[in-house]
Amino acid sequence: MNLAVTTVSVVVLLVGVSFGVIGGLGLRGTLRRNRFFGVRTEAAMRSEEAFTLANRVAGLPTVVAGLVGVIGAATSLALHDSIIPLAVGVVGMLAIVVAGAATGTKAADALPEPEPTLPAGCAGCACGGCSLVKR
Repeated sequence: MNLAVTTVSVVVLLVGVSFGVIGGLGLRGTLRRNRFFGVRTEAAMRSEEAFTLANRVAGLPTVVAGLVGVIGAATSLALHDSIIPLAVGVVGMLAIVVAGAATGTKAADALPEPEPTLPAGCAGCACGGCSLVKR
């Protein structure tokens, strides 16, 4: 057994499982806006609603990408460190997750801009809120 291929296969297997979990959370709408996981483009991060929509749209492709990575890594390990299924799994996983993120970003970008809100404790123009109100 080739230790390097085995190590990469295990890493790809773990990344695939992670993509599956993150995609599942996004698909269910339970993935909250954060700094590390999910679609985090400018369009997706502008509001909680945009983040949830982007990750719902990207959820199924992300789950499928994780499955492709897991299958590629498991096949590589089963075939005693064959590099071909591992390479196909990695390329497929990355291509699908990028396509899903692009689709999720387009969906979030289609949402209207959120309305500006006044800071907590401010009323009217007392805290400069008049500059936030559209005229």
